[in-house]
Amino acid sequence: LYKNKFRVTVNTDNCLMSDTTMTKEFVTAVQTFDLNLDDVEKITINAMKSAFIHHNDRIRLIYDVIKPGYLEMRNTLTSLKL
Repeated sequence: LYKNKFRVTVNTDNCLMSDTTMTKEFVTAVQTFDLNLDDVEKITINAMKSAFIHHNDRIRLIYDVIKPGYLEMRNTLTSLKL
């Protein structure tokens, strides 16, 4: 669905019952669907766009937290490559 432009998100649902974390769920998604960092960022942004909070708060979190966090991760990965 993601490759066909559907708004896909990754969730833990009931993490206490299923013994999972967002990290485990993203690792599974990356391995299962051959996702890259751009895909994971888009899925994270999709989740925020679908969050049950005020629109302005969603936009602020996307541009003030999510995008800078992924940029920092990209910069770190770039600096580690030889």
